[in-house]
Amino acid sequence: MNTRQKETSPTSPWQNFIKNSASYQKPDTLKSVWQIVNTFIPYVGVWILLVYSLSVSLWLTAFLLIIAAGLLVRLFIIFHDCGHGSFFKSYKANRYIGMLFGILAFTPFDKWHSLHGKHHATVGNLDKRGDGDVWTMTKEEYLASSKKRRLYYRIYRNPVVMFGIGSLYVFLLQNRLTKDWMTQKQKNNVYVTNIALVILFAVMSVAIGFFTYLILQLIILYLAGMAGLWLFYLQHQYEDVSWVRSDDWNYTKLALEGSSFVKFPKLLQWFSGNIGYHHIHHINARIPNYNLPKCYAENKIFREVKPVTFRSSLKTLRLRLWDEKLQKLIGFQDI
Repeated sequence: MNTRQKETSPTSPWQNFIKNSASYQKPDTLKSVWQIVNTFIPYVGVWILLVYSLSVSLWLTAFLLIIAAGLLVRLFIIFHDCGHGSFFKSYKANRYIGMLFGILAFTPFDKWHSLHGKHHATVGNLDKRGDGDVWTMTKEEYLASSKKRRLYYRIYRNPVVMFGIGSLYVFLLQNRLTKDWMTQKQKNNVYVTNIALVILFAVMSVAIGFFTYLILQLIILYLAGMAGLWLFYLQHQYEDVSWVRSDDWNYTKLALEGSSFVKFPKLLQWFSGNIGYHHIHHINARIPNYNLPKCYAENKIFREVKPVTFRSSLKTLRLRLWDEKLQKLIGFQDI
C-alpha cells in the first residue's frame, strides 16, 4: 500500500508511532561499540591485506577493494548517526567518533550535518529545495530555463556524471571547501578535517608508499562514493515520491511520502547500515541504525509501504523532473 493513501491526522497509526517511538531511539552502548568494532577493525584489516595482496593477485586486490568500499559506506552510516545524536547517549562520544569516521570518509562533520539537518527539515518541500539534496527541477522550471541551463541540468542528472564524476567531486573537492553561509565553527571543522587528511596521507605514504596509498584510497573512495550517492538518490528519487509546496507541507506526511523503503538483501543491508529503512529514519532521526529493523518488524504500518527493489531502482534513473500537475517524477522524454 502506498503511503499516499495514509492519513496523518493526530489519531493516525503514524502519529501513534511517533508518540511511542521513544523505546527505539534509546542508544545501546554495547551495540554501538560492537558496531564500531565489527566495522572499523575489519576496515583497517582489509587495508593491511590490500597492501600484501598487490604482490599476490590483482583479482584478490580488486575483491578487497570492494569489501573496503562497503565497509567505508558502513563507517559513513555510523558518522551519519553520530550527527543525529543517535549513536551514543553522550554528546562528546557522538562528536568524537563522528569526526574520526568523517575524516576516514573525507567528510567534515559540522559542514555535512548542517546541510543534512536542513535536508531533514525540508524533505519534500518544493519551495525549499537545494540544501543537502539532489538538485531537482520541476517541469515548468525546466521549460522556462535557457538552453544553457537545460544542458547543464541534463549533464548534472546524467547517471555517469552524478554517480561517476560526482563521487570524486563531492568527497575530494566539495568537502574540502568552506562557504560564506557556514559558521566559524563549521569552517574550523573543515580546516581540521583537511589537516587530518594531509597527516593521514603523509603517514600512509611513509608506511606503504605514496602511489600505493594514493591509488588504493582513490579507488576505495570512488567505489564508496558511488554507492553512497546511489543510496541517497534512491531515498528521495523514486516513482511514488511526493513533493509539495510550503502551504501543503507537513513534516510527518512528507517524511513518509518523500522518503523510500529500499529493500536490500541481508548482506547489502549490513554494509549500508540499515539505511534502506529511510522512511522510518525520517520520521524519527534519533533511532540508531541498528534499531531500524526491529522498528520495522514490530510495526505493521511500515510493512505496508511499497518497497523500492533493485529492479525498480533501475527505473528511477530515467526520472529527472517533477511534474506538479501529474504529481510525479517524469523523464525528459515525457515532455
